[in-house]
Amino acid sequence: MDVKGVLGTISFDGEWITITKTPVGPKPAPVRIRAVDVTGTRYKPGTRLVHGYVQFLLPGATAAGEKGGILHAGRPPYDDPHSLSIPRKSNDLAEKLVAAVEQARA
Repeated sequence: MDVKGVLGTISFDGEWITITKTPVGPKPAPVRIRAVDVTGTRYKPGTRLVHGYVQFLLPGATAAGEKGGILHAGRPPYDDPHSLSIPRKSNDLAEKLVAAVEQARA
């Protein structure tokens, strides 16, 4: 299952979550997370005016908070490796991905 984000994609194969971001500067390596290691998920659907996001919470890692400002309001910063901004058209797939990850965690 793949979800197209604003500057990248999130893939889930039933066991591993892979977040691949489109580079802004040096090319970042994809982040791989085992679904059983996830302690929680945060999902905010995108609207016509602002993008939403999907964020995975891990033990021992501090979750990046939502930024303020005009361009990035209401979502984690780009450099947070455990989240990805999503456009409104990806809401359905993102919701299914979050549900699949939650099911795999249980």
